Amino acid sequence: MEKVVKGTTVIAVRRGGQVALASDGQITTGDVVLKHGANKVRTLYHDQVIAGFAGSVADAVTLFERFENQLEKHGGQLRRAAIELAKEWRTDRVLRRLEAWLIVADQKETLLLSGEGDVIEPDDDVIAIGSGGGYAQAAARALLQHSNMPATDIVRTSMEIAASLCIYTNNRISLVSLGDATA
Repeated sequence: MEKVVKGTTVIAVRRGGQVALASDGQITTGDVVLKHGANKVRTLYHDQVIAGFAGSVADAVTLFERFENQLEKHGGQLRRAAIELAKEWRTDRVLRRLEAWLIVADQKETLLLSGEGDVIEPDDDVIAIGSGGGYAQAAARALLQHSNMPATDIVRTSMEIAASLCIYTNNRISLVSLGDATA
């Protein structure tokens, strides 16, 4: 797989009838923080898909647009849109230079997309990317195993833990979710 994107943390957690995605708000260049309150997560395709990015902001915006076009083209089929974006991302001369990773999810699936052509479905109900991703993922797994918290609370708490450990992750958390925690 390509190099790990530094400078942010994004995590997705699925529990019961809910999937939640959260990110920090920090944008850095080198060791300088340029912005504290960026929003790196959003809803797509008529609020039926959630997505978050780690990496270059301009690159991620381009990828969000391309991914949403694929969702429209394929009637909201998440996996099909992800595979088509990954093909395009890997083979297009301009796109393959983009430095970002995406996590995308709908009510049924959660996927990780990279510029190497990867479309990865996690083995369990958690996936995280970025420099604080390992911290957030470990915290989320522990909370899934040892609490009854809904997915939204797990991603928020996991991001707070990551922010306390990773210098490239702050505690200005953006969160989006789909579904009902009680389902």
